Amino acid sequence: MNEDDTRGERERAQTGTEGPAPQGTPPNGKPRRPQGREGPGGGILMGRPFGVPVYVAPSWFLVAALITWVFGGQLDRVLPDLGGIRYLVSLFFAVAFYASVLVHELAHTIAALRFKLPVRRIQLQFFGGVSEIEKESETPGREFILAFVGPLLSLVLAGVFYLGMQAVEPGTVPGVLLAGLMISNLIVAAFNLLPGLPLDGGRMLRAIVWKITGKPMSGTIAAAWVGRALAVAVLIGLPLLTHTGALGSPAQDIGGMETVTDALLAAILAAIIWTGAGNSLRMARLREHLPELEARTLTRRAVPVESSTPLSEALRRANEAGARALVVVDGQGEPTGLVRESAIVGVPQHRRPWVAVSGLAQELTDGMRLPADLAGEALLERLRATPATEYLVIEDSGEIYGVLSTADVERAFVSAMARPQA
Repeated sequence: MNEDDTRGERERAQTGTEGPAPQGTPPNGKPRRPQGREGPGGGILMGRPFGVPVYVAPSWFLVAALITWVFGGQLDRVLPDLGGIRYLVSLFFAVAFYASVLVHELAHTIAALRFKLPVRRIQLQFFGGVSEIEKESETPGREFILAFVGPLLSLVLAGVFYLGMQAVEPGTVPGVLLAGLMISNLIVAAFNLLPGLPLDGGRMLRAIVWKITGKPMSGTIAAAWVGRALAVAVLIGLPLLTHTGALGSPAQDIGGMETVTDALLAAILAAIIWTGAGNSLRMARLREHLPELEARTLTRRAVPVESSTPLSEALRRANEAGARALVVVDGQGEPTGLVRESAIVGVPQHRRPWVAVSGLAQELTDGMRLPADLAGEALLERLRATPATEYLVIEDSGEIYGVLSTADVERAFVSAMARPQA
C-alpha cells in the first residue's frame, strides 16, 4: 500500500464511487431483483405479510390522486346525484385497486417463498407494484409458475368482483365500484400477460424459450426484444386505438386534451417497458459473468501488524511485501481488525509515525470473514448480508489470505456490465 494507492483512495472518496445496483422493472408484477437499500427510498412501510415488508412509494399518491380525479369524472356521468361525494367514492376505488395490485404481488411472493427464493420487499408505486426477489429461479418450470401466478390472481379477483356485481343493484355505488374493479383487474391481467419483458408474460416467454433451448440467456434475449417491440406497439397503437374509438369511446367525442393525455400515457408505458427490457438484458449479461467475481482473484494481499504498530511502520512493511492492505492481529497472531483505506487517507504524512493502526482499524465481525473460494452470487450475498468497506479473506485452514475491498468488487461489477455479450 504505497502513496499512489492512498492518493487514489482519496480521489475516490471525493468523487464517490458507486457500483451498479441490480435493477428490475414494473409495471405490476414482474419479480424484481434488489436495488438500493432497504428503508431509504422504499416509501412508507405498510406491513409485513409473510414476513415481507410492503412499502408504498411516494409516486403512488400521485397516481391515487389521478385515479380519484378520472374516476370521479366517470361517476359524475353515471351517478350525477352523488355530487362532491363522488371523489370520496373514487378515492376508495383507488385504494381498492391498489389492494388488488398488492394481492397480485403477494401471489409472486408466496410462490417465491414456496420455491425458497428470498423476497426482499414489495413496493407499490407508479403504474403498479414490484416484488423484489433476490434469486433467479433454478428451473424454467419454476420461472413460468412464478410469473403466471400474478396474472392468475388478477383474473381470479376479476371473477370475484363479477360475482359481487350479481348480488347488487346495477347503477348503484357498490355496482359501479365492483364493475370498475372487475374491469381494472382484467386490464392488469391482460397487460401483464403480454409476452415481453419486463411483464409477467415476458417471464413466461423467457421460461418457454429457456426450456426449449436449455439456455436462460436465450430466453432473456427473446423476451427482451419482444418487450421492446411491445413498447413501440404501445407508443403508436394505444393513441390510435383511442382515437379511432376502438376502446369504446366514439371517435368524435375525443377532444384535444384526451388525445394529449392518451399520447402521454402511451409514452410513459412504452418507456417503462423499453427500459425494463433493456435492464433485463443487462442483468442477464451480468449474471453470465457473475462466476468471474471470485474472492480469491479480487483480494488484495495483506500484511499482519499488531495494534500498537505506528501507521508509518505498517505502511513500510506493506510496501516491502508488495501488499495493499493491513490486518491488525493480537499477540497470538489472530486477526482482530482491518485498517480502513479511507482512514489511512485521512492521516497526514507527518502524523503517521505517531498514529497507531489500532485507531484506524474496523473491528472484525463474523460476517466480515469470507472464505477465499467464495465466488459469484454467493459472494454478493455475503457482502449484502454484512455491509462493510473491507473484508478479511481466509483459507480453509484459517490462514489469512488477504483483504477484499468493496471498491474492487464494484469495479469488477462495472467491468462485467460493460463487457460485450459473447
